[in-house]
Amino acid sequence: MIVLSTRDIKLSYGIDVILKSVSFSIQEGDKVALIGANGAGKSSLFKILTKEITEYEGEVFLDRQKSLGYLSQNINLDTEKTIHEEALSVFQHLMDMEDRMLHLEEEMKKPYEEAQHEAHEAAITDYVHLQEKYDLLGGRTYKGEVHKVLRGLGFEEEEFSKRVSILSGGQKTRVALAKLLLSNPDIILLDEPTNHLDLQAIEWLEEYLKSYKGTLLIISHDRFFLDSITSHTFEMISGEIYTYNAPYTKYLELKEKDYEIKMKAYRHQQEEIARQEKIIERYKSFNREKSIKAAESRQKMLDKIERIEAPPKARSPYKISFDNEIESGTDVLIVENLSKAFEDTKLFENLSFHIRKAERIALIGENGRGKTTLFKMLLDRVKPDQGDIILGKNVTLGYYDQEQSDLHPEKTVMSELHDEFPHLTEREVRTYLGSFLFRGDEVFKEVKNLSGGEKCRVNLLKLMLKKSNFLILDEPTNHLDIPSREALEDALLDYDGTLFVISHDRYFLNKVVHKIFELKEDGIVEYLGNYSYYTEKKLNPNRFQGIEEKETRNKTQYQEEKKKKKGREKEEREKKKRLKTLEETIEKMEAEKEDLTLSLTTEEVYKDIKKSMEISNKIKEVDDKIKDHYEEWELLLMEEEEA
Repeated sequence: MIVLSTRDIKLSYGIDVILKSVSFSIQEGDKVALIGANGAGKSSLFKILTKEITEYEGEVFLDRQKSLGYLSQNINLDTEKTIHEEALSVFQHLMDMEDRMLHLEEEMKKPYEEAQHEAHEAAITDYVHLQEKYDLLGGRTYKGEVHKVLRGLGFEEEEFSKRVSILSGGQKTRVALAKLLLSNPDIILLDEPTNHLDLQAIEWLEEYLKSYKGTLLIISHDRFFLDSITSHTFEMISGEIYTYNAPYTKYLELKEKDYEIKMKAYRHQQEEIARQEKIIERYKSFNREKSIKAAESRQKMLDKIERIEAPPKARSPYKISFDNEIESGTDVLIVENLSKAFEDTKLFENLSFHIRKAERIALIGENGRGKTTLFKMLLDRVKPDQGDIILGKNVTLGYYDQEQSDLHPEKTVMSELHDEFPHLTEREVRTYLGSFLFRGDEVFKEVKNLSGGEKCRVNLLKLMLKKSNFLILDEPTNHLDIPSREALEDALLDYDGTLFVISHDRYFLNKVVHKIFELKEDGIVEYLGNYSYYTEKKLNPNRFQGIEEKETRNKTQYQEEKKKKKGREKEEREKKKRLKTLEETIEKMEAEKEDLTLSLTTEEVYKDIKKSMEISNKIKEVDDKIKDHYEEWELLLMEEEEA
């Protein structure tokens, strides 16, 4: 049964078209992912479904018997209440029933009087009916459910009494999410629900939503989360929605096949149209009555053809490429017996680990354990209480800060780049910014006016231009849409340097890293493998014994082969460059030889024996150089053909 659908939804602001033609239907119990690039119109669609936006064209159908719950990015909470009180407010109807039952209990305790017999009986009847309703609505379990949901979303019991007014934005989002889950509507709309959650809370939310019996529509860039929960994927491109009955990873395969089929049909039709147009032009060129009629007849047939539109492609993300100017030594970072505490809060102690060249390591751990603090210690921005941090030979650090604190709010995007890389010309800076989607007057926007995603792009570009051999990245995928995350992943996979990263993006961790450091109060626990390996190892510690050493060898071999391949590719590029240089040099020398030979025929030269001999010797000298260059050119050409 369809519980939610739209028909030909259109939304514009002036000349800006947000939604061009959005039509879809969702069956009861469906769990749907809504994906698309930042700015594609996903949140606008949610606001239409929840009636926050009413000025639009088209139709929205919502089953009147179904309740709708929405987690937006704009949080509306009672700031005077505590976390626990705000969560409990979902069950105000049950608390009102409790007050009513207490009142009835007091009435029933009063001494029996014959004159009050009817009132006494009515109180007993009301109490019995009220208690039945109370039990049916979950009166005996709701307090436990509130406790479970708050704990699941990462709140400790001692935090329950905190007032909402003093909470951070992320904490307020978690309270709002808790209220939405506790209200248990028939249809839930979630806009980036995993933002501000640590890995443990995200995994808890996954399990909660898997068991949810209602209908889900989720906007998220967390691909692992979507794969775990959803069974349908709606992609928004250019103001339209394309639907796939598959979770995210399977959708990628279906989308590629669907695109190839549609593109093949489009190209075939375009070829046929071009062929018919040539025939029509040929008929017209004969300029006879019969041929003109034939041309007109074919043109009418061509005009009646239902044109196939080229299938849309999602916006191509910017191209990221991380290089390093110098190679580091084998030992990149050694940390020994590191400890840190703030006042009465101990983050960690006796922390020791070793990072080697070309390793890709993720640092994970519970929120508040000190992951970002550890990164700032490595950068000498925070001092440890004790312990040593030793950077290896020729190590150059590149840091990505999730808080974007390295950006200057009052600067323009252009000056932010140019001031840090003064050796670049203005044209070069604009070219780089253009490749990161800052075009035209956008380069003069002030940093303070940029969105979270735009600030990410500026920071990633700065990181790329630094060409460091040791990248330390703190939540690099936050604020990035899926195409941008994939571009970043591909760049890091091609990177020859060393990577140390904090991330809650499990899809990213599975694709990019090959070692996990779990940060605990008493040190680091190392796991060889990606995030999925880490979770399996935690559940079943003995499962992978005996294969880890083999995996280490394979990783080392892969890195060596990759390095050799890069060396071969560099050599090939240098050969091609040398071939081109030789061809240009030979061409110049042959022109010079021709000019010298021509000068021998002038009267001024052939009557002067000395000058004639000098030019003849010069011709021989140039000719010898040409022969040498030709030999090198032929040798390089042969090598290229053999390769």
